[in-house]
Amino acid sequence: MAGLPLAACVLAFHLCLLLSPSSALRRLSEAESSLVRHGVGIRPAYHFLPAKNWQNDPNGPMYHKGVYHLFYQYNPLGAMWGTGNLSWGHSVSHDLVNWVALHTVLDPTTPFDANGCWSGSATVLPSGFPALLYTGIDTHKVQVQNIAFPKNPADPFLREWVKPNYNPVIPHPPDVPGDSFRDPSTAWIGSDSMWRIVVAAKVGGPMGIASTLVYRSKEFRRWKRNASPLYMSRAAIMVECPDLFPVAGPDTEEGRLDYASIAANGAARHVLKLSVMNTTQDYYAVGRYDDTADTFTPQVDVERDIDDCRNWRRIDYGHVYASKSFFDAGKNRRVLWAWANDSDSQADDIARGWSGIQTVPRKVWLDGDGKQLRQWPIEEIETLRRKQVIGLLGAQVNAGGMNEIIGAGAQADVEAVFEIPSLEEAESFDPNWLLDPQKLCAEKGASARGGVGPFGLLVMASSDLHEYTSVFFRVFKYNQKPKVLMCTDLTRSTTRANVYKPSYGGFVDMDIEEHKRSISLRTLIDHSVVESFGGGGRTCITARVYPKHVEKSDSHMYVFNNGTGVVMVSKLEAWRLATATINAVPGGS
Repeated sequence: MAGLPLAACVLAFHLCLLLSPSSALRRLSEAESSLVRHGVGIRPAYHFLPAKNWQNDPNGPMYHKGVYHLFYQYNPLGAMWGTGNLSWGHSVSHDLVNWVALHTVLDPTTPFDANGCWSGSATVLPSGFPALLYTGIDTHKVQVQNIAFPKNPADPFLREWVKPNYNPVIPHPPDVPGDSFRDPSTAWIGSDSMWRIVVAAKVGGPMGIASTLVYRSKEFRRWKRNASPLYMSRAAIMVECPDLFPVAGPDTEEGRLDYASIAANGAARHVLKLSVMNTTQDYYAVGRYDDTADTFTPQVDVERDIDDCRNWRRIDYGHVYASKSFFDAGKNRRVLWAWANDSDSQADDIARGWSGIQTVPRKVWLDGDGKQLRQWPIEEIETLRRKQVIGLLGAQVNAGGMNEIIGAGAQADVEAVFEIPSLEEAESFDPNWLLDPQKLCAEKGASARGGVGPFGLLVMASSDLHEYTSVFFRVFKYNQKPKVLMCTDLTRSTTRANVYKPSYGGFVDMDIEEHKRSISLRTLIDHSVVESFGGGGRTCITARVYPKHVEKSDSHMYVFNNGTGVVMVSKLEAWRLATATINAVPGGS
């Protein structure tokens, strides 16, 4: 620990104590450890997941007094969502990469949460005192909003929490069905010095309007509903996990963009993220938040319908849901987590004893065009980089060509930049394709010869190429300009049965001619996770893959080009990544 600040040394010492046999770390029996070891070939090595059992939504990520906290939906009774009632799991970290598991902080033990402690958020009050707001499923199976505080605020790891007996702080409203009122957001203070939160609801009965209701409070205990919702969408039916946050614009200091200053930043634009139940996707819009009326107005592209949030941009065009951001005051950045559930069978979940992972934490900021977010793995992920694989700088990939990146394996970080010498062969773009890029990726997959593309990476590939996952771009010509499609194709990802193997896709909103006809791709490979960032993080696609070959052999990686023209690789750097310490199972399991 030489050279570390004193606070960091103290934190590291405390983390070591937590890992000692006498700590509060959840410990597994030998039988439970055997379940965790089952399927080790697909268990991620640096993505967050508990040692065992089910997890889903990230709840209340928080940076507090030098410690990162991640609370998450957790089932302590098994690897399935429906077995028992949900609790809040809790882990702590000093770097957002390596994590120590603590005991659950919220369990269904009271009348106001007897049937489950569901999703919510964390807020650090001006006094430095943290609070958790969460949805409880009460004894009548009605959703209400509750609050909890740390039992010992001096504990740097906030291991125990107390639920006051005056809960629920927000009872179920009469114009909302009992099962459609949940997921309170992180709170912020308005210009009138009152606290605000938003709660997802279906207003007006079973066929009501998907709404994000605003509640205000002077003292963080008694909450009153605002006359107007923050936003509503008739078409979406029900939304979940609302997240409103400011983003840096050209004239805004990024370091001030925390929730406490959300109203003060008149120069800032805001993002509203909503998770939509009937599509199980996360959508967002950049817009304007009116601090007086407590309403949000999306400022979206002409072709997008502001009244239907399902037409907004996506946080991720792959396999994620229930994303949640927090402001990291330690590094003046906004960081986003998201849940990626497993997509093989429930029998597989039970056999291996765990289900569900979180994406790597991502730094989030507003793109220069003012319309879209950029996302990128936090810089701490690079501390896992170990052996650098020989790159292919300046390599030319001919039509139908494929070059192996030797030694990358199933636990890797790859950054590539592709240059397109000519766009003359780009295919014409049908405007109807704008409606469904995922369908377009399915129709024009990696094996379908194109004009400019498909070109990109084949990852998690078996030696005989019977299994591989392709991450690629295809460039079209639309209104005399290039239109870039990004895809992750899972149709050849495994020879196993009963596995979900779609093609994912999204458009990359950038003019590659302004970038010297080049486009970047970064892909993180972690056994059963392929997480990709196209165009500098303008488009993200996360996929879960289950190749059979990893049980017996390592995986291969290739650069490929199945277009009719040449593609140049102006940059390609790849690293094998070390295994992070994530909620470690005693005995090295």
